[in-house]
Amino acid sequence: MMAARQDTGGRKAALRAFVALAIFAVLAALLFYFDPDGFYPWAKAIHVIAVISWMAGMLYLPRLFVYHAETEPGSQQSETFKVMEGRLLRLIINPAMMVTWVLGLWLAWKGFGFQGGWLHAKIALVFAMSGVHGYFSGAVRRFAADANTRPARHWRIMNEVPTLLMIVIVILVIVKPF
Repeated sequence: MMAARQDTGGRKAALRAFVALAIFAVLAALLFYFDPDGFYPWAKAIHVIAVISWMAGMLYLPRLFVYHAETEPGSQQSETFKVMEGRLLRLIINPAMMVTWVLGLWLAWKGFGFQGGWLHAKIALVFAMSGVHGYFSGAVRRFAADANTRPARHWRIMNEVPTLLMIVIVILVIVKPF
């Protein structure tokens, strides 16, 4: 009974997230269509919001892994962490990363013509962040299958990787050192 309720809740949450993203995409397309010159600041604002959402998830997910790694596989706590990790990844982190990439590439083209050493370094670091995202996605699948082999200490260390990448990316964007 409990598993069916969680599954239904997950489907409803996924549907709400999909509808919200669809509405967002339609509104963004309309804004671009009716005011292409005024779209740039909106795209930048939406990009920053997506980055914040992506980073919030990337900072929280490995923290969940730390706690999950310390639970007994198959326990009620473990099952709760599986639901939390899966929803966080599917409903927040993945969509936020997609919006970040789409608008980020458009902004790099429109605003900078893909020129600038700082921009190339930033894009390389965002690729690295995406690689960490992929690693975390694989971990969600392994935890869901009760196949995690990494200790909590590993996840404590991995929790710092997105933070370090984020710090360097923000410095590159704000300071533009080269």
